[in-house]
Amino acid sequence: MATQFPGDRSKGMIERIKRLILSPTAEWQAIEAEPMTTMGIFTSWVVPLAAIGPIAGLIGAQLFGFGFLGVHYRPSLIGSIETAVIGYVSMLAGIFILSLVIDALAPSFGGTKNAVAAMKVAAFSATAGLVVGIVQILPSLFFLGFLGFYSLYLMWIGLPLLMKPPADKAVPYFAVSLVVCVVVYAVAMAIAGTVTGGLMRPAITADAGEVSGTVSVPGLGSVDLDKMKAAGERMKAASAQMQADAASGHSSAVPADALQAMLPATIAGFTRGDVETQAGGAAGISGSKAEARYTMGDQSFSLSVADVGAMGAVATLGGAMNLQSSKTTANGYEKTAMVDGSMVSEKWDNADHRGSYSTMVASRFAVDASGNAPSIDVLKQAVAAIDTGKLAGLAK
Repeated sequence: MATQFPGDRSKGMIERIKRLILSPTAEWQAIEAEPMTTMGIFTSWVVPLAAIGPIAGLIGAQLFGFGFLGVHYRPSLIGSIETAVIGYVSMLAGIFILSLVIDALAPSFGGTKNAVAAMKVAAFSATAGLVVGIVQILPSLFFLGFLGFYSLYLMWIGLPLLMKPPADKAVPYFAVSLVVCVVVYAVAMAIAGTVTGGLMRPAITADAGEVSGTVSVPGLGSVDLDKMKAAGERMKAASAQMQADAASGHSSAVPADALQAMLPATIAGFTRGDVETQAGGAAGISGSKAEARYTMGDQSFSLSVADVGAMGAVATLGGAMNLQSSKTTANGYEKTAMVDGSMVSEKWDNADHRGSYSTMVASRFAVDASGNAPSIDVLKQAVAAIDTGKLAGLAK
């Protein structure tokens, strides 16, 4: 048997990452056929890739810090290391627990319990999210982190192939696994990697015998399976677009200058000041962003428009999951909901007169206003000032 050197393994990982992103169906078939072990997958794939984001974030925070329009902040070295360690351990724990959950749910949806297959699904599905963590090395490109949601599409393809549920139960199996995935990662981050036995048996019930209708998840809400399938088709189209971009070497993202032109000169008495633009991408995944600062007296807020490229299709999953959350505090509130098919998130602090309001446009563009203002209504007005019809028309 030939000796495989570290450089050979690294090259092999890079090639597999490219194939997963650009030819996911074919690569999942290769992964299914390849002999592996749960520990081997975890140590050779998850452990190195999960380190990308934390290390990039640590380097970026120390070399560049965080800044916008003249305001700059660099965290302490100890603080950056602590953040990196917690993020790394939490990601490792999250992927491990997710594999347990996928395996445990398999019989409920007519699938086959298989610990190795479940680890393959959890580990290789996470690839896009783990790799895109590299953007943290340059804080100005943080907005591209959204592209890591391509991992959801990888899971959409890989889960039914490897866990073998009947065709009529594949969608609810994915839907429930997706909801559990969100919960697992939230808990993993909160406990910084402490694995508890209770997480291995999530209290979830579903009517897995129907392809249409909804899947109920106690305490979390429901998943619309028809919308989930439609979202899957949009993600499939997104994958095709990325393959086309990679083959042509051209980005389909709207130029940042075109987004900048969407930013109005004034909003509710606030005047536009400096404007920043960013754009970037690789391997068919690309994005662009324009952001401006608006000021009136001692109050100011930023308004940004970002093209997250083909991966904006992932936002349609929010509608399928009937996504909504709400939290009220002594000084304000936070809430997220689906409004006319688009995900809308808002947050406001009455004491500081600070908040944020954001939404998705045409399942592709993220529009966000955040900062100090007389009321949340001003931030809502700022987002509404973007001509959504014209913005949607910029999509190629």
